[in-house]
Amino acid sequence: MKHLILIEPTGTGFSAYSPDLPGCVSTDATREEVERNMRDAVEFHLEGLREEGYDVPKPDTSSAYIEVEAS
Repeated sequence: MKHLILIEPTGTGFSAYSPDLPGCVSTDATREEVERNMRDAVEFHLEGLREEGYDVPKPDTSSAYIEVEAS
């Protein structure tokens, strides 16, 4: 199952979150590290939902780039 994660630079590295999984976030010094951490965080988050008897949401967020002319 694929989950979209959004990665943003910060003053000390990178932060990431998944719009389909509120509260599932991570930070780290490099982009590669934050991606690896988010993989672990998503797996942990889904495991916790299952253990607590909650429905696991299906990923439905998508992304796209659009091109606009700069003024």
